[in-house]
Amino acid sequence: MKIKKGDTVLIISGKDKGKKAKVLESFPRQNKIIVEGINLVKRHRRPRREREKGQIVEVPKPINVSNVKLVCPKCGRPTRLGYRLTEKGKHRICKKCNQEI
Repeated sequence: MKIKKGDTVLIISGKDKGKKAKVLESFPRQNKIIVEGINLVKRHRRPRREREKGQIVEVPKPINVSNVKLVCPKCGRPTRLGYRLTEKGKHRICKKCNQEI
């Protein structure tokens, strides 16, 4: 999976289309990511102890990687990713500005 934790992404489909946000967590096996403030759902929480009230909490749910585009930190545009092999290993590159990410 090309998108990693800490990357900034642009949502290209769904109810949050057009928003930019940071990736909090990635799940490569399911091909999904959790993005900060995106795809929030309300969960009803029961009270844990006596005399405590139940709550409605907003929790981010995972979205598919195909619904996001990486925003290049160098040029600031949404882009596709490529890879470049060097002596040190494999590096991700921006397809628009050809800079290393």
